[in-house]
Amino acid sequence: MPHSNIEKRTRSRARKLRKSRTLGEKAMQDYLRALRPLGAHFRREAPIGPYVVDFAWLSARIVVEVDGASHRLPGRAGQDARRDDFLRSQGFTVIRVNDADAVANAEKAFAPIEEAVRPYLKSPSPNPSPQGGGESRSASRQRLERNSSP
Repeated sequence: MPHSNIEKRTRSRARKLRKSRTLGEKAMQDYLRALRPLGAHFRREAPIGPYVVDFAWLSARIVVEVDGASHRLPGRAGQDARRDDFLRSQGFTVIRVNDADAVANAEKAFAPIEEAVRPYLKSPSPNPSPQGGGESRSASRQRLERNSSP
């Protein structure tokens, strides 16, 4: 969305949220950053309409939400459903991951993300650069590369 469509207080809230993160958000950021050489560009704490999402790849229209303990509070499920409905109405695919799984059960946490991003990724370079820019930096990214090969 253009910057002009984002309210000032939403943008301000996003800036504040970028200053702190949970262990699950840190693990997710590390995982998503490893996909950059393949063309994925996720923004952290990105404002979309009236909401701030944990991670968004805007050009691919993919949102990743890392849900911690606050998402289990009474009434929160309804808020999350309204938020997801809005995001889907804007053309986004919404993937929710449990904070604890992002830290302790990466395979379970990252599998739905891998499925969603695969069609948008570029093929890895067949000749990695001497600086290591074309080499895999994580087991998850290596698995993606193997699974997207014909």
